[in-house]
Amino acid sequence: MLNLGAERPPPQLATGTAEKALSFLSKGWREVRDSADADLQLMRQRANSFKNLADRELEHFLNSAAIPPSGAALPSPSIAEFELVKRIQPKLSAIRRAYSSPEFGRRVLEKWSPKATIRIDLSAIKNAIVSEVDEVGAALDLSWDEDQTKENSRWEEGRGGIIEQGKGWEPIRILKTRLKEFERKSQSTEIFGTFKSSEFIEKVKLSLQSICKETEESMDVPPLDIPELLAHLVKQSWPLFDHLGVRRDIYVKMVETLCSRHRDQVMYHHSLYAKEESLYENEKISDELDLRIASVLHNTGHHYEGGFWTSFVKNESADKKHHVAIVTTASLPWMTGTAVNPLFRAAYLAKSAKQAVTLVVPWLCKSDQELVYPNNLSFSSPEAQEAYIRNWLEERVGFKADFKISFYPGKFSKERRSIIPAGDTSQFIPSKEADIAILEEPEHLNWYHHGKRWTDKFNHVVGIVHTNYLEYIKREKNGAIQAFLVKHINNMVTRAYCHKVLRLSAATQDLPKSVICNVHGVNPKFLRIGEKVAAERVHGQQAFSKGAYFLGKMVWAKGYRELIDLLAKHKSDLEGFKLDVYGNGEDSQEVQSVAKKLDLNLNFLRGRDHADDSLHEYKVFVNPSISDVLCTATAEALAMGKFVICADHPSNEFFRAFPNCLTYKTSEDFVSRVKEAMASDPQPLTPEQRHNLSWEAATHRFMEYSELDKILSNEEPMNGDKAIYSRKIKKSMSMPSLSDVVDGGLAFAHYCFTGNEILRLTTGAIPGSRDYSKQHSVDLRLLPPQVQNPVYGW
Repeated sequence: MLNLGAERPPPQLATGTAEKALSFLSKGWREVRDSADADLQLMRQRANSFKNLADRELEHFLNSAAIPPSGAALPSPSIAEFELVKRIQPKLSAIRRAYSSPEFGRRVLEKWSPKATIRIDLSAIKNAIVSEVDEVGAALDLSWDEDQTKENSRWEEGRGGIIEQGKGWEPIRILKTRLKEFERKSQSTEIFGTFKSSEFIEKVKLSLQSICKETEESMDVPPLDIPELLAHLVKQSWPLFDHLGVRRDIYVKMVETLCSRHRDQVMYHHSLYAKEESLYENEKISDELDLRIASVLHNTGHHYEGGFWTSFVKNESADKKHHVAIVTTASLPWMTGTAVNPLFRAAYLAKSAKQAVTLVVPWLCKSDQELVYPNNLSFSSPEAQEAYIRNWLEERVGFKADFKISFYPGKFSKERRSIIPAGDTSQFIPSKEADIAILEEPEHLNWYHHGKRWTDKFNHVVGIVHTNYLEYIKREKNGAIQAFLVKHINNMVTRAYCHKVLRLSAATQDLPKSVICNVHGVNPKFLRIGEKVAAERVHGQQAFSKGAYFLGKMVWAKGYRELIDLLAKHKSDLEGFKLDVYGNGEDSQEVQSVAKKLDLNLNFLRGRDHADDSLHEYKVFVNPSISDVLCTATAEALAMGKFVICADHPSNEFFRAFPNCLTYKTSEDFVSRVKEAMASDPQPLTPEQRHNLSWEAATHRFMEYSELDKILSNEEPMNGDKAIYSRKIKKSMSMPSLSDVVDGGLAFAHYCFTGNEILRLTTGAIPGSRDYSKQHSVDLRLLPPQVQNPVYGW
């Protein structure tokens, strides 16, 4: 508790202390003043010494200029220089005497104080030089360059008002005018002919132009007002509105309403760079708002270099060559879409030789290999599996693909029937090669990803969605609840870890930052089979001797449920129709048991490669699946020249352009399509249709929709004045946005969540999958887990 009645020192003691303090301060002030006087005296002596030295040098120069060597023939420019020096010598001497006199130094030092400003009038020097240049130039007859006159006229008309407002521009205007007159008079005279074309004059003109341009660019931009700030806040909140289910047209209308009263200011600063005002008349409101805010930030000198969650330290390759890392969730010999399609993508991207390509695939331990790979195949080392992958690929593409294959630790989940990465997958791509990442199935790769954020390590990250996981999950127990959770988890991880997302069809969920495009092609072997069939038909040979078949992994979600329901419902309508079914899978016994119980005319055969010779003679491929995103088998059947009967579903949208694709909406349509296909022959594919199915066309679509064509070629996405303006405000536009902050926050929250083993297990993760196992470290020759990820404790 504070004691307000504490004793105070006696008055005599307080007075003595105060006197000692004042004496100490007075002594200190005298020492400071004496030191300052000594310093000023030394400065004065040094200034006088320098002045005397300058006087001697100037006198020596004037004397040597006034008396040329006897018998020497000086060029005309030298004579002009001597005359100029003689005429300004008296004025320079007077100026020197005025400013070097003791009285002038005393008056300056008397006015010296912390708030005082020394102002030296240099008008005498300016008037002396300008008048002499004017008098010398008056005797000469030179013309001013026409282009320079036009530029100066434009400059004076556009900036004259601003120059008149400030006295700081007066010297620049006078100097520019005098130089203009001097050059006009010097063009036709030999004396100043060389002086005009000298590098000094050109640099002076360029400097003046840059000063004027800089002033022009630094015009005041109208500040942002409340409606514009609100419009920007609404625009940055679009991801939140999407998650809340607000219709997009509603918040777009809000932005348009807030900006409609300020359309005249939106591109005010940008119009300084545009040649025509109509250049941006057709720009969207959102783009104009971005440029408006960027112009305000650019005018203030703002340069944004990083965010709260985001790391802007990107890697640059030492060889200046782009590196592309394709990371996928499966590998051969598992014949699944995420194993085959990324392999072809790597081969055709590497074929162009414009970029280095690395295919990153999972490595399974021996126990998991026995569960996944068919025909009891297994590999003792990554090198053996890599050799198998390369041999399989070269047999089908017909060329040697020059790309690297790297392995990351993976574990097989029996419940999900898929491979889950173990540990931080991004660490298996060296930092010097971390340029562009292509994540095949980005949601799958990042469900339990606990490591560096992909968008922080890589300059550009593209996700390709292969699988409709929601459709599979809905078929499971409590599927609706699980699908709801997985939908939002997929949204979170793709938003946090990708710059761009490509969906193969509209059958997948509408993910953030996504566009729809089929970026898959077919194995070239199927196109060669189709060409062979077309040639046989031209020569009158029977190309198809068998009827209909279905091929696919034998699990209910792959279309077997729909197929059995259709055949059972129209068993009488399709009497005599026989269907051969090829496939292996976990539900094989159950599927065959149901078909036998319903007495369906289905012939079940062992699964085989779709390019097998025994399948070439079939005429009709039946695929009723609606769980696929883009069925590879459907594309392969079309490439071989067969009929394809499939559902009228978003997953089959790409195939509708082919005449041999017969779609149905109802079960009655299915019956009519089957009868139509069995009674007629398919049409031969045109060269354009074959090209659209090829991997060359798929790679071109991928480069375009992922924007890699611009990145790999280092092109500017805009042309003309728009590109110039974009470069001017590039750093200003990269300002912190609510969307970036949200994405970074989601990544950080996901990192914290996946770091906890209990939370991982409650969401279905494989135990111990946060880090790779000891067996992985042995197989892949990695550091032991306890060394790579040590656990510190007491």
